[in-house]
Amino acid sequence: MTNLTERLSKCYSGAVYDVMRAMGRADCVLPPNITGLDAETRVAGPIYTLRGVAFDADREDENTDHLLPWVKFLAAAPSGHVVICQPNSDRLALMGELSAETLKHRGVLGYIVDGGSRDNAFIRKIGFPVFCKFRTPRDIVGKWIPDAMGEPITIGDILIRSGDYVLADFDGVVVIPEELIETVLAKVEQVVQDEDKVRATILAGVDPVEAYLKYGKF
Repeated sequence: MTNLTERLSKCYSGAVYDVMRAMGRADCVLPPNITGLDAETRVAGPIYTLRGVAFDADREDENTDHLLPWVKFLAAAPSGHVVICQPNSDRLALMGELSAETLKHRGVLGYIVDGGSRDNAFIRKIGFPVFCKFRTPRDIVGKWIPDAMGEPITIGDILIRSGDYVLADFDGVVVIPEELIETVLAKVEQVVQDEDKVRATILAGVDPVEAYLKYGKF
């Protein structure tokens, strides 16, 4: 784990958002319907992007192997990164049991998709972080293929590039541009320290107004 990833993994999305908002970059949060498989699911790290296209008609009976491009993605996804996928589909599962286990084995940190996931009980069991919009047993065979890896994608109103950073936890998913990560991390770490001071002061019996006026944070 790189130093930046390790530092970001100790933060939480609310503090990152507060810092980004103060920097004039409040548009950093992915749609709120993208959530983790459970309350403990969280992931942080540099991003590797994936984009795909769904077919209008089922192509399972054609002679083309439509799963091979997906397997090639599994082989290409770099270790130490979080994959973020724009599937352009609101019907299909873009993550499943074998794919999750493969990515985890290869050192990928987690997977975030503007779409569905399946085999979720198994994925939770192996501890691979997945964030998705919905759960469905409907898979991608003959219905979907990736058409870009490592290229910029958009989810909601957020432009996401490979090399940017992401932090996803129970509150949501925030994206930090690569060129801002050092600055944002330093500011977030200061925010966390200040909040710890406010917490300790209040628990010691100090009036909340006095604590706020002293630290300017709440």
